[in-house]
Amino acid sequence: MKPVVTLLILLLKLILILTPLHALAKNWILPPNDVDIFGEIQITAANHEETLLDIARHHEIGQDEILLANPNVNRWLPEQGAEVVIPSRYILPQAPRSGLVINLPEMRLYYFPKAIKDNKPRIITYPVSIGRMDWKTPLGKTTIIRKQKDPTWTPPQSLRNEAMANEGKILPAVVPAGPDNPLGRYALYLGLPGYLIHSTNKPFGVGMRVTHGCIRMYPENIEELFAIIPVSTPVYIVNQPIKLGWLEKNLYIELHPPLEEDSTDADPTLYIQEAYAAVQSFLQKTGGLPDEESIPSIQIDQTALDEAIERMDGIPTLISIEQ
Repeated sequence: MKPVVTLLILLLKLILILTPLHALAKNWILPPNDVDIFGEIQITAANHEETLLDIARHHEIGQDEILLANPNVNRWLPEQGAEVVIPSRYILPQAPRSGLVINLPEMRLYYFPKAIKDNKPRIITYPVSIGRMDWKTPLGKTTIIRKQKDPTWTPPQSLRNEAMANEGKILPAVVPAGPDNPLGRYALYLGLPGYLIHSTNKPFGVGMRVTHGCIRMYPENIEELFAIIPVSTPVYIVNQPIKLGWLEKNLYIELHPPLEEDSTDADPTLYIQEAYAAVQSFLQKTGGLPDEESIPSIQIDQTALDEAIERMDGIPTLISIEQ
């Protein structure tokens, strides 16, 4: 091999070793309006030195996401070489394809940056944490009203009371920027008073319902987002545990466990009924097929739909039968 080629290969390997994993983060070309799916499922091999949560963070997946996609892999001690599914294929939520869209049940954020001239529109997605059942993240439309690097944190009186009641802990009136600040190094303030999208000093909680209503992100993810998202960006917060979408003439469904306050655990058949109803509603709304000039009806694969409902693993599943 020529010395120059060898040197280039060694240099590339060095770059891959020294580059943080988050610097290799993917973003995708935004699909056309009649296509609702993007990304791809990946398979990786577990390493005995990593937990399933380490693997999730490396691939920008949240904790609940990785567990749902890998129910038979041990969270803390995955077997060496065990296959781990990276659920990095997504159906877009039913929401405007602009600004930020946060779908609470899947605990995932979608960002639609404005297209750069002569470039195709892109989409970027990250896992997030959301509010606990007793500290719900609000739904609706808002905007990013300001950005702050190295923010201070002023705990509201309700949190100070909770810390004292549950832990006998006195929270300071103001927490300065630094490693003990739960907001981390970056914060995006929303038009909803008291609610932020921010970093965290507890990254393994990303992808779970663990916050007091705010949206948390992996530190490396919000550092990327903070750098590119402008103030006044619209933010849409939605509740869509059941997502449906088209890929050409094929219909896919993506199912996530509903939020606890919407849970159907007491009667699982309710979730099945909701999924069936969502399919019919989606077909009616989209005219049967994304292209109204195409065949105006579609046949559902009932077995595939029932299996997708049973798994509820957050992975898009084909549920239509090719005509």
